[in-house]
Amino acid sequence: MHPAPTSAPPRRRIGRRAWLAVAALMLLTVAVLRAEGRIWWCACRTPTPFSTDPGSRHNSQHLLDPYSFSHLLHGLIFFGCLRLIAPRARPAAILLIALAVEAGWEVLENSPLIIARYRAATAAVGYTGDSIVNSTGDVLSCALGFWLASRLSWRWSVAIFVAVELIMLGLIRDNLTLNVVMLLYPLDAIRRWQAGG
Repeated sequence: MHPAPTSAPPRRRIGRRAWLAVAALMLLTVAVLRAEGRIWWCACRTPTPFSTDPGSRHNSQHLLDPYSFSHLLHGLIFFGCLRLIAPRARPAAILLIALAVEAGWEVLENSPLIIARYRAATAAVGYTGDSIVNSTGDVLSCALGFWLASRLSWRWSVAIFVAVELIMLGLIRDNLTLNVVMLLYPLDAIRRWQAGG
């Protein structure tokens, strides 16, 4: 007797070549960020793994910060979108695409144009860009979100997305949704609320 067919394709592993490609992508990202003039780690000279205050000079300067959770959500989004666009694509291929998009965003986010936009349009008045270590942490957070989405059902991914957005909103008055809104179409009412007014 043959086992009943399943609708889900078998899970394929991500091979050594794909991980080497990921490592090469990370090295390229670090090289481009360094060429942009990004510093390696926080200028405070007391690096810590996690910065908790999004309004401090330590934000975006250490390995992880509250916005690392937004980058985790990028991974959930990228996995879902790429699975919809290319349902039969190899896991290694969609992982590389997702991390390339995230790394590209890190490079763009640290360009003078986007830094100026953040300073002018969002609550990040003193934002000077990410350290290289923080950008690396952001890409790794995206990879973690991608991995979670690959292991969970879409319902769990949506539940995690909503929970993280609401928790961030409650704790730091910011989240991925507000970040996108304020970057593309800044609203004074949101800016005032985020500043605590």
